Amino acid sequence: MERVLDIYKRPLNPLYPVVCMDESPKQLIAETRNAVPASPGQPARYDYEYRRCGTCNIFLASEPLAGKRMVKITEHRTKQDWALFLQDIAEQYPEAEKIVLVMDNLNTHTPGSLYETYSPEEAKTLWDRFEFIYAPKHGSWLNMAEIELSVLTRQCLSRRIETIEEVRMEVKAWENARNNKNAKVNWQFTAEDARIKLVRLYPTLEG
Repeated sequence: MERVLDIYKRPLNPLYPVVCMDESPKQLIAETRNAVPASPGQPARYDYEYRRCGTCNIFLASEPLAGKRMVKITEHRTKQDWALFLQDIAEQYPEAEKIVLVMDNLNTHTPGSLYETYSPEEAKTLWDRFEFIYAPKHGSWLNMAEIELSVLTRQCLSRRIETIEEVRMEVKAWENARNNKNAKVNWQFTAEDARIKLVRLYPTLEG
């Protein structure tokens, strides 16, 4: 936890960008009946019945200090999907000496996923572009990408969407609009704060 919090204290540095990455499933849902259109003084109304159309996966990476984020919608959440998304992130920072990547410690988020996707030479080259920083178990709240995912869900995806193509279109529009606003995360929680507010997580020393 303290390692992640110390990384968040670093100033903006294009050579060592701090990027947060997270992922989340999105259920695809279709309406079974036509909605009642909005009218003066009345919002549109939707029937409670719906039809499940499968799921898709949302990969999101954000650089909080720069106010940038990128989102990729995939059909699955496999090791290969994650490895391909890492390549997308690396291409956004061609001049960076090392990309500091904060993420949850999922079983797909390992260097092995790169070697299962690329040749050994390509996997090692991509791995060397990153420094992996894992949020602690039960500490996903430390990952600032969760904040961006919450905003994405609230502003764009908190409704029924039937197809992955529509999700991709809507999310791309949201990504462009939010990047144009240069929206940033004002993170203020520090390791010093944690030692006070989360004292129960620290061992008690006797003597």
